[in-house]
Amino acid sequence: MSTMATLDGYPGVTSFKDRYGNDRWRYRRKGKTVSLPDPSDSGFDEAYRAAIEGRERRKAPVVTLPNASLPETFGAAWRLVKASAAWTELDVATQTKNARLTEEFLLMPVEECQPEVWRDIPVRDLRRRHVKRILTRFTATPTKGKHMLTAIRRMIDAALDEEWIEFDPSHKIGWRPPTKGWKAWTQDAFEAYEKRWPVGTMPRLVYAVALWLGNRRGDVAALRKSDRCTRSIILDGEVRQIDGFQIAQKKGARTKAKVIFMPITPMLAECLDATKHDGETVIRTAYRKPFSEKSLTGMMAHWTKMAGLPPGFTLHGLRKSLGVKLAEADATTRQIMEALGHDDIEHAELYSREASQVRLAVQGMDKVVRLMKRG
Repeated sequence: MSTMATLDGYPGVTSFKDRYGNDRWRYRRKGKTVSLPDPSDSGFDEAYRAAIEGRERRKAPVVTLPNASLPETFGAAWRLVKASAAWTELDVATQTKNARLTEEFLLMPVEECQPEVWRDIPVRDLRRRHVKRILTRFTATPTKGKHMLTAIRRMIDAALDEEWIEFDPSHKIGWRPPTKGWKAWTQDAFEAYEKRWPVGTMPRLVYAVALWLGNRRGDVAALRKSDRCTRSIILDGEVRQIDGFQIAQKKGARTKAKVIFMPITPMLAECLDATKHDGETVIRTAYRKPFSEKSLTGMMAHWTKMAGLPPGFTLHGLRKSLGVKLAEADATTRQIMEALGHDDIEHAELYSREASQVRLAVQGMDKVVRLMKRG
């Protein structure tokens, strides 16, 4: 590229042809080169004066668009999470909960009494001390803290995938809530509830469906009469016709639900046969409508209170109760997994491990007692 011409009245200004053959203008003086607009441009004189005075040309103001995020920040990482395939596979309830926690984190101040929030902070600036400090906010609500850590890690994973960072600053930071989760019902609770709500009532049917099918509240509320079917299987060399429900479990499923078959026990059959109605769902409200998930939770709290039970005996607790009963009946871990619809063995082992501990401890102490009696 070679100089073509100077411009009268503008010392230091020359033109040249770029690689595309277009005429360009520049100011060159003492090793300094500044690009200029075309002399016919109304801003040429101002650009020339700025060049000879060593000033920057006035730039257009930066306008922040709504929901915009700075590059490589947590705000940008959150946009990547929501656009990922893993996010779209989550069910709506899980998406809603995770989005709420993530937005709470993004608006958290990085330091107290400072205006900066995590949304505008580059992911590379996150340190382990920051993660631990954030988690200490949830000492009184440890389960929320656990889910908050999961939400933060989703954004960290997005940053790792984009190569904004080279390591996960939250690696090996554990946050296990000091709780055993949902409480299984006790034998006294079973007896009190069954005494207050006899077979034939809707509260008893809801209880029986939740306990003997062992499914979550959404699946219990959505269970339809048409889901009942008969399956032919071979057990111990004998062909058996099994009456049961084919249940499409909704949790974690957005595009395709996991379908399991659960046999109908005599305890459940008794309640089903005694509670007849013309609705499409197995259980329904007093207004002959299906229950929503939240309303079913609220009604179970009301029914347990009327049965004289303290808070804590929940609908999901009945699901855990079935897991306990399966373990106490010496069901295998795999059998527990299939009955409850768990995808990983760890959940099922929680039931079998506790039941085995009790059984083995009792058997061991029985041996001690027999030993002492012989002595």
